[in-house]
Amino acid sequence: MYEENTVGFLEKISKPQDLRALSSSQMKELAQEIRDFLVEHVSATGGHLGPNLGVVELTLGIHRVFDSPRDSVIFDTGHQSYVHKLVTGRQNFDTLRQKGGLSGYPERAESEHDIVESSHASSSLSWADGISRAHQLNGESDRYTIAVIGDGALTGGMAWEAVNNIAADKDRRVVIVVNDNGRSYAPTVGGFANHMAELQLELQKRLDEVRLDRRYDRALDSGKNILQNSGHVGKAVYRGLHGMKAGIKDMVVPNGLFEDLGMKYVGPIDGHDQEAVEKALKAAKKFAGPVIVHAITEKGRGYAPARADEDDQFHAVGKIDPQTGKPLGASSGQSWTGIFAQEIKEIADERPDIVGVTGAMMIPVGLKPMQQAHPNRVIDVGIAEQHAIAMSAGLAFGGQHPVVALYATFLNRGFDQLLMDVALHKAGVTIVLDRSGVTGPDGASHHGMWDLSLLQFIPGLHLAAPRDAATLREELREAVAVNDAPTVVRYPKGTVGEDIPAIERWEDGADLLACTGEADAQTGQRDVLLVAVGAMAPLALGVAEKLAEAGVTSTVVDPRWVMPVPGSVVKAAQNHRIVVVLEDGIRAGGVGSRIRQEMRSAGVDTALNEIGLPAEFIKHASREQIFEETGLTVEKITADTLAQLSGEMVPYAREKGEAPKNAH
Repeated sequence: MYEENTVGFLEKISKPQDLRALSSSQMKELAQEIRDFLVEHVSATGGHLGPNLGVVELTLGIHRVFDSPRDSVIFDTGHQSYVHKLVTGRQNFDTLRQKGGLSGYPERAESEHDIVESSHASSSLSWADGISRAHQLNGESDRYTIAVIGDGALTGGMAWEAVNNIAADKDRRVVIVVNDNGRSYAPTVGGFANHMAELQLELQKRLDEVRLDRRYDRALDSGKNILQNSGHVGKAVYRGLHGMKAGIKDMVVPNGLFEDLGMKYVGPIDGHDQEAVEKALKAAKKFAGPVIVHAITEKGRGYAPARADEDDQFHAVGKIDPQTGKPLGASSGQSWTGIFAQEIKEIADERPDIVGVTGAMMIPVGLKPMQQAHPNRVIDVGIAEQHAIAMSAGLAFGGQHPVVALYATFLNRGFDQLLMDVALHKAGVTIVLDRSGVTGPDGASHHGMWDLSLLQFIPGLHLAAPRDAATLREELREAVAVNDAPTVVRYPKGTVGEDIPAIERWEDGADLLACTGEADAQTGQRDVLLVAVGAMAPLALGVAEKLAEAGVTSTVVDPRWVMPVPGSVVKAAQNHRIVVVLEDGIRAGGVGSRIRQEMRSAGVDTALNEIGLPAEFIKHASREQIFEETGLTVEKITADTLAQLSGEMVPYAREKGEAPKNAH
């Protein structure tokens, strides 16, 4: 294992250019140092371990052959950028993915070597297309753009849209490094994955035919001038030999798919052979045009616990024992994902029309138990959320009820299909959004905080936000019972708390959770109506207790289904001095805004305060730290609610730049 006090090659690397001074044997030692460093540090903080262990030689090779930042290096999804960080001057991994520490993804504020911060897959090649076009337009045609993309990300259609455009221009210097480890999160699926596997098998079978290929090369080279200058017959013979050479070459290196697209192809190569990697990259550089470099790698390379993990090879880990790979301090209790996994499997047992759909995340979203019980009724489409949702509209048309399980942040990618393919056609499709709201250490592009606003204006859509395990099970069953409209069930990351029983269920399904103090004897009015969206229920109950201590009466209600807004919530608002809506999505256009509109339509003029997340990209930190920073705490909400009741302004509940509001 890596030792903090050992002065090795890694500590002497402060910029990519420093790598060029190392010999071949020293590079091998450096690669081992880096793997030891990653295991030691990522096991202490958590993070993406397996992917980074698999790209050590690739990353080192890229930085030895190309000249970052003049040459742009892009990492698809970015979770495989830890080695890149280490050789670009960022070796303090003690607070990786923690507040104030290094991001788990590229981040421009950290380094000039970082370009793409988004951690959504399959977009790197579009960036490469745009950057290389800009270089060309700027008259900088000698600059290279290098994109490192996994075979899993190549299951995303957006990547092929970019390839189609990159291949059309032979003069732009784009190098696409395919990190082919046979996996995205789990094993890669689909036709392209099968093709990549065939390339590897074919390579092994045809290596001995390279000599034959060289023989034709020599024949062509020696006889080229004679044949081409010998009239029509000689030219025909030359063309025939050239055609035979091309056919043999396709047997030796079966690269037809890529060359048919108009791109040079180098590989497959052993992505852990430093010399082979650099030789391939140098060859790609010499082409001075669009090139595919196909590297075969192992996820979790060099770390036995990761290699032994058949599920995800330590794609992402929490704190673990670096020697054994066993998790440390595992949380007690069930996760939201685990509850969904149990319930959807039971529903599928009961209903043969239930079909699970996932985008390369069978295990993370909880569809594995259903897949094991009903293998023909769970579909993994790869990293292709647009396709997943549009395809589900077709499944619904055919009489099935698809349940599409996604991370909430990835719903953004399939929004058009949800609107135009599912909702427009009133398709009975259920979308389950895992990791909604604040997710914590993965940062801005992984927070699932946009869905409550994105979904508000989709006609006919029903949106549920369960507060605990019992309501998750209940609302999931209610969702799959709807066959003439899209339904969405969303819940956060982490462990489910204790069930929160309702005092009363109103006739339209909203749950009354608490009612503190007595209503005004003359008006029958209470002070505060707290509307808790899903997992914000414990926070709302905590605020109610604090308000009661201050002599303020309150009512806590969980709408359960926040779209459409239950009429009982609007009616209850009429009997309170103010309404406070607590949600873990952005305030702009969120549930609070929707309730305000419904109140206005009903002629209810009670003041309403939306409490949620700001419409900003929130950096990585723990969920608790982010709630503290954004005012989502019992103390802050209580203080500002009391201030509002007394007629003072509530500054934290406004978006930046919005005019102040006074309570009524």
